[in-house]
Amino acid sequence: MQLFDSRFDRGSVWLVGAGPGDPGLLTLLAYKSIKKADIIFYDALLNEQILSLAKPNVQLVYVGKRGNKKSINQLEINKLLINEAKKNKRVLRLKGGDPFIFGRGGEEALSLKLNKIPYKVVPGTTAGIAGLAYAGIPATHRDFNTSITFISAYGAGGEKPETVDWTSFTKTSQLIVIYMGLERINWVCSELIKRGRDRYENIAIISNATRKDQKILISTLENYSKNFDKNIIDSPALLVIGKNVLLSPILNWYVTNKEDINFLKQNKKKYEQHNFI
Repeated sequence: MQLFDSRFDRGSVWLVGAGPGDPGLLTLLAYKSIKKADIIFYDALLNEQILSLAKPNVQLVYVGKRGNKKSINQLEINKLLINEAKKNKRVLRLKGGDPFIFGRGGEEALSLKLNKIPYKVVPGTTAGIAGLAYAGIPATHRDFNTSITFISAYGAGGEKPETVDWTSFTKTSQLIVIYMGLERINWVCSELIKRGRDRYENIAIISNATRKDQKILISTLENYSKNFDKNIIDSPALLVIGKNVLLSPILNWYVTNKEDINFLKQNKKKYEQHNFI
């Protein structure tokens, strides 16, 4: 009995999520597609260990995007996918995280559809879920939240997104997870405080989530700048705002560093109030 459809037809494109970094988070379909692809278009943040799974004669094409760096535009990527599929190749568009969560997979799928190119979408574990788990932050906790808000700190052209309704999010969002927020952390924190969020609310900065060099900084919306050191915390990074962050020093199974231990000691009374310790 076949448990999943792994047939990768020539002349088709698979849009595949590889997860945020740890190769162990690959799905079975993602693994199979990497093994079978004739050409792989891959992103900047992809763990290179994952590319080593490809067959020996595969063609690897880098189409990554990084903030403030010159890179291939999305329309050109779309054309490359279409052209290679028309050459009767098994084309794999391999992305970090999930293709449809801040991964531009929707734009690529629409382009393929309009050009009558067969395609398949293979979801991947997004950093906004896996990154929190690897940092010991439950995405949901019955005592804290029944909803999560995902926000991108960048618009389509790299600008600050105008669609973020900070007033609404400040009042209604119990847990906020911000992608690509490190370079704009000052804007994020100031907007939340200005719109009424508690300046003493905890914020976690998770750098290189799920990777061996993952680092976590826990501070408050007001004091993050006093604790923030770019030599320690760098991109890619997630920002997590909400009560759930309080659990990170306790549940951080992946990495326990001195900063987390010190934070736990300093906030012992706060945890006792919540019956955590």
